[in-house]
Amino acid sequence: MTDTATIRSTLYVYGIAHAGVRVPRTPGVGGAPVRLLTEAGLCAAVSDPPEHVRARRRDLTAHQAVLGELIAQGPVLPMRFAVVSPDPATLRAQLRADRGRLSAQLDAVRGCVEMNVKGSVVSAFFADLVRRDEKLRDLARRTRRRPDYEANVRLGEALARGVRREARRAAHEVLARLAPLAVRTAQGQLDDELVLSASFLLRSADEEGFRQAVAEQARGFGDRLALSVTGPLPCYSFVETRPAPAGR
Repeated sequence: MTDTATIRSTLYVYGIAHAGVRVPRTPGVGGAPVRLLTEAGLCAAVSDPPEHVRARRRDLTAHQAVLGELIAQGPVLPMRFAVVSPDPATLRAQLRADRGRLSAQLDAVRGCVEMNVKGSVVSAFFADLVRRDEKLRDLARRTRRRPDYEANVRLGEALARGVRREARRAAHEVLARLAPLAVRTAQGQLDDELVLSASFLLRSADEEGFRQAVAEQARGFGDRLALSVTGPLPCYSFVETRPAPAGR
């Protein structure tokens, strides 16, 4: 069991910035007031954590709102939701020990935002695929002439493979066209349906142009790849933050 003193010393951590930023006025997770813990030219935005940290909409929104206030003032190294540090001393020691690395990362994301682009398979593309693929056309004709369960299964599996193959090709082309617009890119997890998941570190001034580029790719590949763009986001995918070894 965690005693009362331990609960009170634990800190919920939102992000790290250069010292001198204003304290966010937005209430933090659980409605707790946010404060700044400053050390070695850096500061961490923290608050007292609720007894149980859960990914509820209002707390996720509060977390993002605090980061939003900080980002409006300058570069921030954002923490994922529900990161905690065991106590202020541990967090201060981490800021001192990692001052150089954290400062360098802050400089690297200065004036930048993160945009995320996802692309999923458009299953309706199979009709066009059959028209263009001679092997699939032949399989479809044979299935129509001698319909049975196994033939239908074979045709369905072949169509699904072909649709995914075309979607992956489109995703590769989209990524190749968007990557030069970004300072850096980071790949996300993929599966059979989600064939494109990438984060892009952009200069803030390039955000609108990037959105237009995504829209152009959506028009060009929309028959086989459903594209969506999310952002601007804190630069989660392009920083490595360890506010406290035991914090999680």
